[in-house]
Amino acid sequence: MDISNHMVVAGPCAAESREQVLETAQAVAAAGIKIFRAGLWKPRTKPGEFDGVGTAGLEWLSEARSLYGLKIATEVASTEHLEAVLKAGVDYIWLGARTVTNPFAVQTLADALKGVKVSVMVKNPINPDVKLWLGAIERIENAGIESVTAIHRGFSSYEQHTYRNNPLWSIPIELKRKRPSIPLLCDPSHISGRKELVAPLCQQALELNYDGFFIEVHCHPECALTDARQQVLPSELVSILSNLDVKSNKNLSQNVTFYRDKIDEIDRRILELLSERMEISQEIGKVKKQSNAPLFQGDRYNKMLEDRIEIGKKLGLSGKFVEQIVRKVHEESLKKQLELNE
Repeated sequence: MDISNHMVVAGPCAAESREQVLETAQAVAAAGIKIFRAGLWKPRTKPGEFDGVGTAGLEWLSEARSLYGLKIATEVASTEHLEAVLKAGVDYIWLGARTVTNPFAVQTLADALKGVKVSVMVKNPINPDVKLWLGAIERIENAGIESVTAIHRGFSSYEQHTYRNNPLWSIPIELKRKRPSIPLLCDPSHISGRKELVAPLCQQALELNYDGFFIEVHCHPECALTDARQQVLPSELVSILSNLDVKSNKNLSQNVTFYRDKIDEIDRRILELLSERMEISQEIGKVKKQSNAPLFQGDRYNKMLEDRIEIGKKLGLSGKFVEQIVRKVHEESLKKQLELNE
């Protein structure tokens, strides 16, 4: 892969020592990467865990920039962090998922960024809320920051999942749809939680037309003080990037137009059928109202849900997908019936 057309940010999850930072920075620069990342303040879930070296690491990052011609990036979560990194001349700062989840924290940082020239990267919030993500980006833009990048690092979930953080690709796709000019990077390290999944996630991001990657790299990941399992070796980073299959719209056949037209027609028919279904739901609502019956009929709903899932599976659709559709349709049907009582 020619990485010159994609933004790649790479480096350790956390700066641990001067030797570790410089060794990793040298390897990252040798791989052709231009932006070196390392966390200095680490928001840990539990007290007593390694929470970063703090301002001491700024000198190491500056030295890495001077020695290897890299731009440097680190996370900030408070105005104190921001003041320190700006004084050190850091090129990029990023706002982590926990910070972005809190609009008060983002606004405080945005206020402190007014009149400052620095590039800001904004990770998605912990919960899958595209409006919250966009809101954080807009707060930073309103502060006068011209260079803003979005980072997709996945979303926390109680459900067991293949990944550490569920990618929920529809959320970043919606962000890109609403703000196509904002560069979108994939953080496969935090999505995966395991380094063996980093490469396939990078490929998926390329398939979805992402603008680059935000990858954790460590020269000795087995000794890392944080996120050891998800950090790749510099040699593995080179292999991952060189083996990516870059996609281009130039390869699209004209036959795609034919299939897209068919999809458009099917979608139109689906919407017409849904409209017809809502009209019938309203008629059922009228009957329930006349009979003084509750709108929600639990037994009927459970039977309908089981039936539709079974039909969907026979048609080659996943049960979870069908369940989501049925729940949304039923929710809208109840809404239509409730409107009759207003």
